Amino acid sequence: MNYRFGELDLIMRDGNTLVFVEVRYRNNTQHGHAAETVTRTKRARLIKAANCWMLANKMNSHSADFRFDVIAIHQQGQHIDWLKNAITEG
Repeated sequence: MNYRFGELDLIMRDGNTLVFVEVRYRNNTQHGHAAETVTRTKRARLIKAANCWMLANKMNSHSADFRFDVIAIHQQGQHIDWLKNAITEG
């Protein structure tokens, strides 16, 4: 989902929890881990986009359990890290 201030790569459910997933890819780790590319600015944009999506779907942070995960893909897809609750609000 694309919004003016950010993009949501995946929106999923884990039981009753809504999961917003940011997918990051690095061909190699020479310049750092893929998850390290989720900067403070990117995190803020993800949170804004998720809030917009929830409002559009008649939800809010008080009425829905949610979390932000990061999927970091390395080495042309041969190594995948799924970091649950990797981004926190605030």
